[in-house]
Amino acid sequence: MNILAFLIPISLGLGGVGLLAFFWMMRNNQYDDPDGNANRILSERYDKSPDGEA
Repeated sequence: MNILAFLIPISLGLGGVGLLAFFWMMRNNQYDDPDGNANRILSERYDKSPDGEA
């Protein structure tokens, strides 16, 4: 039972580090994909309508 006194704060700390890393990546535009839209518009893969009719 004493091990929970160590594991709970460690897991909360690691979760906080992960959350801070996520917010840092969002702030620094790490998830932007400027080339994705440019390449996607030229691809024929997305030309069909969602219901399968062309």
